[in-house]
Amino acid sequence: LADLIKQAKLADVPADNIKNAIKRASESADSASFAESVFEAYAAGGASLVVNVLTDNPNRAAAEVKNCFKKNDAKSAESGSVLFMYDKVGVLEVASAPDEDALLDAAIEADCDDYEVSGGEDGGTFAITVQPKDVQHMKVALAAMGVEPTAVELRHVSKAPVECTEEDFEKNMVVIDALEELDDVDVVEHNMSN
Repeated sequence: LADLIKQAKLADVPADNIKNAIKRASESADSASFAESVFEAYAAGGASLVVNVLTDNPNRAAAEVKNCFKKNDAKSAESGSVLFMYDKVGVLEVASAPDEDALLDAAIEADCDDYEVSGGEDGGTFAITVQPKDVQHMKVALAAMGVEPTAVELRHVSKAPVECTEEDFEKNMVVIDALEELDDVDVVEHNMSN
């Protein structure tokens, strides 16, 4: 860019024209803006689905998600009719069990009000669940302990998990797999406990 500006100045291109060209290039269609959307649906056996989408074309994404619901016998739901059954939480995954006393001290120091540690079964990772507003506070608390999270994300966690029959579970997994195949779908969350 610096070389192009030098060349333009040597060619006596006015400074305003150079600034306008830089502005147009930085605002071009190549730098697409992305929008987040959430779609809700009811699936077989009383299960519910929350589909998180990140797209540069909201109309296309909505059509693809709704078409996928229709093809796989899931019912599209009104906004909020499924989400009220979920809590939005922040989840920080760590490789090893944190020292509970040290974590409590660090969390208090970092102004993290409430958290819960779970997991670790079969040598897996441990999940620290916090309110979305406290994710950054917990990252600070973990850093103070010398612990680096392996993953940090926001999730919808079901308040009332549903036990589905094996047949319904299989049907719902077909819907979830089809949704996850769509380019714009970021994550599909559900309330099935099995």
